[in-house]
Amino acid sequence: MSHRSLVRFLAALVAAAFVISACGSSPSTSTSTTKVKKIAFFGFSAANSFAQATWAGVQESASKAGVEAKFFDPNFDSTKQVAQIQDATASGQYQAYVVQANDGNAVVPPIQDAIKAGIKVVGEFTPIGTRYDTIDPQVPGLIFVGEAPVWNGKSLGELGVKACGTLNPCKVAYLEGFKALPLDNARTAAVKTALQAAPNVQIVASVEGGYTQATGVKAAQNVLQAHPDVNVMIGSSQAIEGATQVIKDAGLAGKIKLIGNGGSTQAVSFVKDGTWYACYIIAEKSSGAKAAQLAIDAGNGKTVPISYDTRQIQNPIGTKDNIGSFLGEYTD
Repeated sequence: MSHRSLVRFLAALVAAAFVISACGSSPSTSTSTTKVKKIAFFGFSAANSFAQATWAGVQESASKAGVEAKFFDPNFDSTKQVAQIQDATASGQYQAYVVQANDGNAVVPPIQDAIKAGIKVVGEFTPIGTRYDTIDPQVPGLIFVGEAPVWNGKSLGELGVKACGTLNPCKVAYLEGFKALPLDNARTAAVKTALQAAPNVQIVASVEGGYTQATGVKAAQNVLQAHPDVNVMIGSSQAIEGATQVIKDAGLAGKIKLIGNGGSTQAVSFVKDGTWYACYIIAEKSSGAKAAQLAIDAGNGKTVPISYDTRQIQNPIGTKDNIGSFLGEYTD
């Protein structure tokens, strides 16, 4: 073979090797590098409209990412929720969790185990740990999306003071959530502290109002029986919706100022038409979507913030003057 032919032959070999190398490397650039295939949502209860709004947001983000999502329903049972997290981790099927804890302290051990197993966990709405005055993660490796219940309670109490205005005395009833839940206890204490800061405000009742219209009806009936001259009533949006009907039936519509905690379509509508004084707006579908997005992104190796304050999504102080065009993201 001549020198010139040898050079041409070697050049052809190099070119062929380059093509083979290029073809061999293409799968690594075209094949998906997604690590998260399934995400689990541990919500308050499937029967709760608020948790359903969170779930809708989780599903939205999961769908966009091509990820399968499952709702684990403990029906407000914190012990059952702990077992569900443990079982999901043991199954090895899930790479990301969104945890809306019924008891933020009870779920700490199973969440720690999940994180150790390499699962990306986002706490949503309920702080995970013993502190309810911060959104800083209290478990190493955890991400949190929401706001501190103490902030929420303080704002509800301040709305109550504004609703009272100069009325002296102004009698206020608070329909707290569940007395057995640490989150509700922290919120209740913050509500009362804010109300008691006003010298003209008297807290005449603090009863369990729960998170359904039915429990709100019962609580409002008890309050009105003991305190027919109550001026302001505060509680979850679902409970206050129940109270609204009780107050109407008692012929007291317009005489008692109502404040709901949660920005459902009904709550927002009641504020806009003047039936309620205000509602504390929580854009919960957006919050659920954000939580799932961060869980999936973190599971896929992206850098994400360790906490996200959901008050950035929507101004929570939902009075008629500033509620704007917001319509609510879920229906009670």
